[in-house]
Amino acid sequence: MNLFVFLQENYSTALLLTWEHLWMVGLSLLIAICTGVPIGILITKNKNLAQKIIGSANVIMTIPSIALFGLMLPVLAVFGHGLGKVPAIIALVLYSELPIIRNTFIAIKNVDPAMVDAGKGMGMTKWQLLREVEIPLAVPVIIAGLRTAAVMIIGIAAIAAYVGAGGLGVFIQQGIARSHESMVLAGALCVSLLAVIVDLGMGFLERWLTPRGIRL
Repeated sequence: MNLFVFLQENYSTALLLTWEHLWMVGLSLLIAICTGVPIGILITKNKNLAQKIIGSANVIMTIPSIALFGLMLPVLAVFGHGLGKVPAIIALVLYSELPIIRNTFIAIKNVDPAMVDAGKGMGMTKWQLLREVEIPLAVPVIIAGLRTAAVMIIGIAAIAAYVGAGGLGVFIQQGIARSHESMVLAGALCVSLLAVIVDLGMGFLERWLTPRGIRL
C-alpha cells in the first residue's frame, strides 16, 4: 500500500524521471542502430573481421555496468563529461551493439541463397540485392536484436543514476541511500513496466515491418 501512496504523491516526479529514462534509452538505441546495423552488414563479407568485432562486443558485455562507468569516468573527466548523461549514453550504446550487430550479421548470412541467386539472375547489383532482397528478408531477426537491446539497456540505464545521469534509477539510488523501501520499489516497478511496454511496442513494430510473405 505504501508503494501506491508514494507513487500517488510523487506522480509528476515519476513521469519526469520516466521521460528522462526513455530519452536516454531512445537516443542510445538510435545511435546503436545507426552504427550497429551497417557494421553487421559490412562484416558479412569478411569472416575474420566478423569474429573480431563480435568477439570485442562480447567482451564489452561481460563488463559490469558500474565498472564500465568507473572506467570511463577519468577519461571523460578530461573533457568535462565525467558525470552526467554523456557516460551513460556511451555505455548504453556499447551494451546495445552486440545484439544489434550479431542479429544483423546472422540475419543477412542466413538469407536463402536461392533468393539471392534469383536476384542476380534478374540482373540486380550488389546494392540492389542488399536493399531489395537481403535486408527485407532479414528485418524480423534485425528487429529482434533491437528488441533485445532496448529491453536490456532500460535495466542498465537505472544504474546510470549513480553517475548523475538521472532517470528512474534516481528513485532506486535515493531509496537505498535513505532506506526508503517504497521509493526503491517504485523505481524498480517503473523500470519493469517501461521494459514491458517497450518490448510489446517493439513486438508490434517487428510484425509491422516483416514482409507479408514471411508473416504468412
